[in-house]
Amino acid sequence: MSESFDLVILGSGPGGYVAAIRAAQLGLSVAIVERERLGGICLNWGCIPTKALLRTSEIYHYMTHANAYGLSATGVSFDLAKVTERSRKVAGQLNAGVKSLMKKNKVIVVEGSGTLTAATQVTVTTGDQTRVLDGKNVIVATGARARDLPGLAADGKRIWTYRHAMVPPEMPTKLLVIGSGAIGVEFASFYNDMGAEVTVVEMLDRILPVEDEEISAFMAKTLAKQGMRIITGAKVSDVTPGDAGVQATITTADGKATTGEFSHVVVAIGIVPNTENIGLEALGVETNRGHIQVNGFGQTNVPGLHAIGDVTGPPWLAHKASHEGIVCVENIAGLHPHAFETWNIPGCTYSRPQVASVGLTEAKAKDAGHSVKVGKFPFIGNGKAIALGEAEGFVKTVFDAGTGELLGAHMVGAEVTELIQGYVIARGLETTEAELMETVFAHPTLSEMMHESVLSAYGRALHF
Repeated sequence: MSESFDLVILGSGPGGYVAAIRAAQLGLSVAIVERERLGGICLNWGCIPTKALLRTSEIYHYMTHANAYGLSATGVSFDLAKVTERSRKVAGQLNAGVKSLMKKNKVIVVEGSGTLTAATQVTVTTGDQTRVLDGKNVIVATGARARDLPGLAADGKRIWTYRHAMVPPEMPTKLLVIGSGAIGVEFASFYNDMGAEVTVVEMLDRILPVEDEEISAFMAKTLAKQGMRIITGAKVSDVTPGDAGVQATITTADGKATTGEFSHVVVAIGIVPNTENIGLEALGVETNRGHIQVNGFGQTNVPGLHAIGDVTGPPWLAHKASHEGIVCVENIAGLHPHAFETWNIPGCTYSRPQVASVGLTEAKAKDAGHSVKVGKFPFIGNGKAIALGEAEGFVKTVFDAGTGELLGAHMVGAEVTELIQGYVIARGLETTEAELMETVFAHPTLSEMMHESVLSAYGRALHF
């Protein structure tokens, strides 16, 4: 016998659980299915616990450089088990918070593995028990997982995915990070600050390849200055794990191959959508390289079946999934929301220094046919940055020369992941350079650099 709901959601990550809350707010009866832990990968094994680790490494860095602030700290050390324990406690606290939110909003949580047995029906298996959930609509929010190296699966001992790297059984001494997107750079930053010798290998010609070229170049130089070895335009092959370490061959663009020994390897070469074995094929759901194809309202080609989040394709970001979920649910409820678009989604990398951006890079703006005005302002010109001892970095803004439209903003330096939202709001409000230049920014703040970068684009920078 089946149970009936207005909406059944398969997956409880930041897309699924936010969609469930919004649906409940709109008066819909909702069931959400989760095979592991409420909150999904982001909350339990991604966004949140990694930030807890990075906070630890940031504080450790400050402690080992206390002299720069006129302080003395001797005998500084760390307990890796306690570092990991703190990160897991943070994740556990937020998992409990999601449970509370589900209860508060009267969302029925069904634990187990869900399969689509019809376009609007999910059968959940828990051990030898099954439960059939019928919904007027179904949302697939099953997320994604780490991609393995071809022919070599991560073993959790010497070869790690992000999940293994968050609960290390031992501290790496010589770490190889394969891939230099946000995940790869964040783990490289964490382990480097904690004392490991880190090598980062990127197949493309620059690290953080989705960022503006000047940001990538600055980060490569800065990370190398911190002691990392950065190798771009290269590939890793012949990865052979052993009891004492890992042997890997790195081949550069000129064909030169070098075999090295590492204690551990972190594989950060992308993700794979979780679309296998959930019933999509039998329903004829359209996919592209495993990602479910949807329109701006999360609708698939099958009536009543929707999809949101990482399972639908890039950008693979928690905040993108949450907003997709809200748009999808509001459309289901008949509120006629605007179709979801990706043009104004910020991206953040929580390394040291941080990186944040929104909109078009300078190169992409030019490729799109824009005549541009570009402004830049360095951290060294900002009083608050100097006072903080964080004078490395810059803010870059890209405007359309004719209309003054803010096409993109790119930042590298301390706390830029917090600052970027100002530009996101400005773009959402269709603010031009005129409004931004006339806005009063508090002094002394890091945000003054955002103002100065805009002024710089029009030859009016005041402090540099």
